[in-house]
Amino acid sequence: MSYQGLAKEIVQLVGGEQNIISVVHCATRLRFTLKDHGQADKKNLENLDGILSVVENSGQFQVVIGSHVSEVYKDVIKIANVGSTAKESSERSKGNVIARIFEVISGSFSPLLGALAGAGMLRALLALLTMTGVLSTESGTYSILVAAGDAIFFFLPIFLSITLASKLGANPYVGGMIGAALLDPNFTSLLQNQGDITHFLGIPVVLMNYSSSVFPVFIAVSIYAVLDRFLRKIIHKDLQMFLVPMLSLIIIVPLTAMAFGPFGVYLGNSIGVFINFLYSKSGILTGALMGGGWTFLTLLGIHTGFTPFILENLAKGGDPILALVSAAVFAQIGLAFGIFLKTKDKKVKALAGSTLLPGLLSGITEPILYGLMLRYKRTIPYVAIAGVVGGGVSGLVGAKSMAYAFPSVLSIPIYSPLVSYIIAMLSAFAVTTILTVIFGYEDKKKVEVEENKVEAGQTIIKQEAIVSPLTGVIKPLADVDDPVFSSEAMGKGIAIEPTVGKAVSPVNGTITTVFPTGHAIGITSDEGAEILIHIGINTVQLGGKYYSPVVKQGDRVNQGDLLVHFDIEKIKEAGYPVTTPIIITNTDRYIDIIEMNKETVQENDGLLTLVI
Repeated sequence: MSYQGLAKEIVQLVGGEQNIISVVHCATRLRFTLKDHGQADKKNLENLDGILSVVENSGQFQVVIGSHVSEVYKDVIKIANVGSTAKESSERSKGNVIARIFEVISGSFSPLLGALAGAGMLRALLALLTMTGVLSTESGTYSILVAAGDAIFFFLPIFLSITLASKLGANPYVGGMIGAALLDPNFTSLLQNQGDITHFLGIPVVLMNYSSSVFPVFIAVSIYAVLDRFLRKIIHKDLQMFLVPMLSLIIIVPLTAMAFGPFGVYLGNSIGVFINFLYSKSGILTGALMGGGWTFLTLLGIHTGFTPFILENLAKGGDPILALVSAAVFAQIGLAFGIFLKTKDKKVKALAGSTLLPGLLSGITEPILYGLMLRYKRTIPYVAIAGVVGGGVSGLVGAKSMAYAFPSVLSIPIYSPLVSYIIAMLSAFAVTTILTVIFGYEDKKKVEVEENKVEAGQTIIKQEAIVSPLTGVIKPLADVDDPVFSSEAMGKGIAIEPTVGKAVSPVNGTITTVFPTGHAIGITSDEGAEILIHIGINTVQLGGKYYSPVVKQGDRVNQGDLLVHFDIEKIKEAGYPVTTPIIITNTDRYIDIIEMNKETVQENDGLLTLVI
């Protein structure tokens, strides 16, 4: 499936190609480094179909998309002609040192997260197969699969050197050569043949094993990026192609062996010792802090900054961090399950159910965070408390991860002690579920209102009528073939299968958004309702073909005024459904949104009643 249309709108709404310094992606979000965040249209981005949320943090402009982010990313870098490489150091986003460090770490690890998680899941599968006796550790099959799962970790200095050099604007392949030099047999054989010390030009060199290491290459490649820019300033451009890489390797590789590498190892060891010290002093407290805080780090998009510490711990035999933060993931999954059990609203139940599976099987919980937790804000303490409980139990039993994988049901076999870890995760899951079922999830008390009926003596509740902008067949939003709409992640509403190719205004109000492709229009009514009319599913990819809007942003419209013409048959021939969601994007403002009990509708017929 092509996401070119969505990518085109994202690039435009972040300020265009000229405003983008670099972009990378992680498991669920595009991470832009922009020249000027003020040029980005955050509100319209959040209203774009296919976008779950927009987060600004650590100098990055993060567009949360979901599991198909990698496909959107491919089209974004084609359209904007950018990649993860920064253009010029002078153009990079400003910010404090900590924010910049997190940005570099996130940008360096983001391209590797899929491979790391896939390899970790393979290790989990192997652990399960050997535990159950299906596969022998002595078999050739086991050895080949172990090699497949371990390769990225063993050669991590090479992969990380490439992504880090790219992030810093240096030649990624020269960066990769610096990492590869630390694993070259000519270098590693010195450790076997000469012991812990060798010499370079008479200078002692402390030999170490750099496989699976993180911090040595972070230091080495960061220095290389500075050296690369310096050499390009003083060397004639006709000589740069071979002279800059040659001099960089001659300078950086020996310095890495003599200084950067050992220092990086000591730094990594020191951080690991500190984490283990906290863990040994109070596993419960450390686990409670990590389990309770991880949800908020994920919302801010800085959770990937812990990846190097996790990998360093794994290289030494086991990591407690993943075991502790897993509690937050299972707490979030418990929230979805609790809402699924508690709600009587079919649409909310469908949303909760649709977010459960990705969380359980892959550990991807952004749909839960943005679709449920942030919508029903009273559940935020539930998730935090459950994370504290599960993390505390995990810390108490000394749980550790033996491989890198996103916390999920499928990755459970990589944790030890297994039974204790399962108990800890069940605790987090159960606490959120129970709190949600007992105390509820809605921010406002829902009031039952029957259309056009108010009991005598009862205070009249304010209502706003929304008429139909289309003529066609009504269908529930849950039946729309797009999870962003069917899950109500953008708000409650209804859908219409149009039979006439025009849309009119459903209210008196102001046009707040007309998407460049003409397929979607936003209106704010005089009463304050924010309405999105999205004509067709994935029709953003048509690039505006078959749509003829007659209004523009800022126009004043009355109920029944023409908004847009569209060609139903041509849209269908192009392979796109014309199903049109009508969404109340500020749903949280209303006690209830009542749908008319109809199967078909004419334009200007009653469609929705909003209850304040």
